[in-house]
Amino acid sequence: MAEIQNRLQRLWNDEDGLGTLEVLLIVAVLVAIAIVFRKWIVGWFQDILGKANGNLKDSTVSPCVPGPTTDCTAP
Repeated sequence: MAEIQNRLQRLWNDEDGLGTLEVLLIVAVLVAIAIVFRKWIVGWFQDILGKANGNLKDSTVSPCVPGPTTDCTAP
């Protein structure tokens, strides 16, 4: 019985892998937060993309992509 208690005590005091456990707990908390607030996060992200898309549509500057046959220098 003393041997089992000794092994359990050593296992309890062993700190190898503690960093891994901490990282896993942090990831689990982040995933839980993402699940709880997923609708808000998705709405926020779609709002940002919608505003960016609207700004691109409202832009009067035509984009120029330089290539072998195009020159983007001002006339």
